[in-house]
Amino acid sequence: MGVLNVTPNSFSDGGLYIKPEEALRRAQEMVLEGVDIIDVGGESSRPGAKPVSVEEELDRVIPVVEKLSSLPISISIDTTKPEVMAEAVSAGADMVNDISSLQSKSSIQVVKNTGVSVCLMHMQGCPDTMQDSPQYNSVVDDVYEFFKSKITECEVCGVNKNKIILDPGFGFGKTLQHNLLLMKHIQKFKDFSVPLMIGVSRKSMIGEILKQDNVNQRLVGSLSLAVIAVWQGVDIIRVHDVKETIEAIKICSAVMDVD
Repeated sequence: MGVLNVTPNSFSDGGLYIKPEEALRRAQEMVLEGVDIIDVGGESSRPGAKPVSVEEELDRVIPVVEKLSSLPISISIDTTKPEVMAEAVSAGADMVNDISSLQSKSSIQVVKNTGVSVCLMHMQGCPDTMQDSPQYNSVVDDVYEFFKSKITECEVCGVNKNKIILDPGFGFGKTLQHNLLLMKHIQKFKDFSVPLMIGVSRKSMIGEILKQDNVNQRLVGSLSLAVIAVWQGVDIIRVHDVKETIEAIKICSAVMDVD
């Protein structure tokens, strides 16, 4: 999954693809690099980020989704708003990536009624405050129980389980220790028998480990985590650096698949 943020303030690519034609150019690059899914986001979820209105988010993402709909890839809409989900699906998106895990009943109904796939992500708190002081009894067990509850809730509301994808939410209300524990034990979430997705590309956990403040200098760390995740059975890797990640995964897969 390639990241395509059409925002002025996302932590890595903020401001680069605000214009639809710039977003389309980047999307076409990712297609040539081998991307399977492009995740379009119109609201930053970086720590401390402030929410934007429905109207502003629609203005940012719908023209881009429409332009991308002709490309030979799947389109994901990265949003927490049911109105944006519905409009984006109408414009060509076939997946919802919701960091709030369909918190509102309206969002669940959009996913149910449209039949699109949905990624449920774990987040403690909200982007504005989530990194203030995250605490867990046991981060792996707590996230596991959250997923168990959310899957049940979605199924009760009519969402087919085979449309659900799970994302532990690295960096969303987690310390470095929490993130490392989730990565080490990520196979536990395979118990749910649905695809797993992770998003660790260029994130602060890499910066903390490598003492690297420049997000554009975190490629090696991003690739390392992607390979560790794939080795443990993760199905979707959400990244900024598509070509490099695909090459790293090809090497990993070659070793995994050899008899």
